[in-house]
Amino acid sequence: MFTEPLAGWRYARARERRTKVDWANEIKDLLTIHYPDVPKIRLVMDNLNTHTISSLYEAFPPNEARALAKRLEIHYTPKHGSWLNIAEIELSFLSRQCLNKRIDILDVLNDNMSALWQERNTSQKGVDWQFTTDDARIKLKRIYPILCNL
Repeated sequence: MFTEPLAGWRYARARERRTKVDWANEIKDLLTIHYPDVPKIRLVMDNLNTHTISSLYEAFPPNEARALAKRLEIHYTPKHGSWLNIAEIELSFLSRQCLNKRIDILDVLNDNMSALWQERNTSQKGVDWQFTTDDARIKLKRIYPILCNL
């Protein structure tokens, strides 16, 4: 699942497995098909063991892997991170629309998902994220430093 919430863009594709090579191929598609002219992509993602730069080197020749890696700026988010929650919102939508029934054929599943995310992209469905900085300072006050007036 890829999502760019401020642009109202998302993309998802199912694969038979979740290997390093599968992830690397999705990253290559992201960089070469969806964002071919963008020099640097900031990825905010979970800490899954396949989501590493080394995956690119397992999937592609060193020169190609290096070229792809140079275009990435990776930020890992904790399990409770808001960016991860945004991707989970999109996956929840897909689940409610087409993944709630068993689809045995991977191509059929991807066709169904593709139709849904293309419709959402066209209608510019964004994410209404309402957790503000002020809310964070109240809810997460234990992690903010206490500053003294000197």
